[in-house]
Amino acid sequence: MNKLDSEEREILEAFDKGLLKKSKNIKKQITEHRAVAEATFKKDARINIRLSSRDLHSLQARALMEGMPYQTLVSSVLHKYVDGQLIDKSANK
Repeated sequence: MNKLDSEEREILEAFDKGLLKKSKNIKKQITEHRAVAEATFKKDARINIRLSSRDLHSLQARALMEGMPYQTLVSSVLHKYVDGQLIDKSANK
């Protein structure tokens, strides 16, 4: 199992203790959550960017190692950046 953060551990402990209760409107909530998830991952905009050949080749090589198309890798990196999930390791040195 992956490492859990404190909130995830708290939820798991509550589940294990039987403290969690089913929602009364579970079908409605599932429908709402599904709609939010679909909207979050919907790719409905295009961009064109110019990169150095070297960077493009490096992106393509990294994507190949990750087992995904390079455009998917670029989209994922951009998403993580705007979501505040990317950490600059060099800034901590």
